[in-house]
Amino acid sequence: MTVGILLALVFCLSVALWTALSRLYAVEAAGSEFSGRADRPVSPERLDELLTMLLALHDYGVSRTGNVSHEEFCKLVLDKACRLLNSKRGTVMLYDEERDVLSVIAMKSAFPDGNSKLELKPGEGIAGRAFETGHPLHIPDPSSDKRYLPGKGRSEQPFLSVPMLLKSKAVGVLNIHDTGGTVAPDAAKLKFLTLLAGEAALTLHHQKMYDDLQVFYLEMVQMLGRTIGEKDAFAQDKSDHARKLARAVAKQLGLPDQMGGYVEYATILHGIGKIGVDQAILSKPGKLTPEEFEQVKKHTTIGHRILARVKFLGPVSKMVLYHQEWFNGKGYPEGLKGEEIPLGSRIVAIINAWEAMNSDRPYRKALGREKASEELRKGSGTQFDPKVVDAFLIAEPTVIAD
Repeated sequence: MTVGILLALVFCLSVALWTALSRLYAVEAAGSEFSGRADRPVSPERLDELLTMLLALHDYGVSRTGNVSHEEFCKLVLDKACRLLNSKRGTVMLYDEERDVLSVIAMKSAFPDGNSKLELKPGEGIAGRAFETGHPLHIPDPSSDKRYLPGKGRSEQPFLSVPMLLKSKAVGVLNIHDTGGTVAPDAAKLKFLTLLAGEAALTLHHQKMYDDLQVFYLEMVQMLGRTIGEKDAFAQDKSDHARKLARAVAKQLGLPDQMGGYVEYATILHGIGKIGVDQAILSKPGKLTPEEFEQVKKHTTIGHRILARVKFLGPVSKMVLYHQEWFNGKGYPEGLKGEEIPLGSRIVAIINAWEAMNSDRPYRKALGREKASEELRKGSGTQFDPKVVDAFLIAEPTVIAD
């Protein structure tokens, strides 16, 4: 359903953008209060270039939702705005509602006056006023303009601040230091910058909604995981310790931070599929029958189906699906062998086994670190990946010491 809504938004916005930009053909800005001079209509070639630039920005924001940071997206917006005005310097400032300030999130070129750390209240300085009024402001000579505050990004270059409007509400400002001269951008360029800033505001809004939805999904899944843990008589609440183990092993193996994060999530959520397994089987203190074991084995595929619905948990869902595979190919659900098993799944398998061996059960006491380490070595090459066992046995003592 979410994909359908996004596609509809893409279509509607594309039509709206084409209509708005087409009007630029007829732009005649004689007597314009902003530019103070007449402007010629935009040529078809220039219009095509502007339309391509704007639609490319929109497609980038939509297609990479969930995979691109606000900083990265704003840098792209700033780069296109600077390209339009042939400028080498500029900033994007976003509004922090909790702190009630505008702060720099993207910057092009270095600012000797410390603009990278600049913060303004709404109505403060030129950017703050553009944000508060919702109208663009062009200052030919900022150094002599009283609206600039001492120490608040004083500059001698012509300065243009365009509010990033979502409907009638500003979410930030697009600031361009126009190195082309003191003459204000013509009406056509200003219209395009306004559309560009509006598109950026809309995309950032969609990204925030998406991020909030993903956080909600993750919290919901974690809550389900805790619920299953409480229902499972053998489960213990060791999620914090398991996450530390996952992080330490991933670091020992030299995995990227993002991959390490996925392994942490998989370590927490590997048992989420037990929500679809009969509670009587999960709580049974003795040995399971073959039929009961077949029911338990379904938890990996059930967990995969639950997690795969959350886009950013896609890699995690694969780790959960295969965390019961054995290195020698005798595991489940697909009997994968060796490197066929995702590395994250091989890590989760060892951490899962370690936590189980170090938990009390009705039929035995916890084995303890020495005995559990011995069992991992015995399973190296059969149940477990030898290189992951080695990495785990090096990393585990460091977690204990924390």
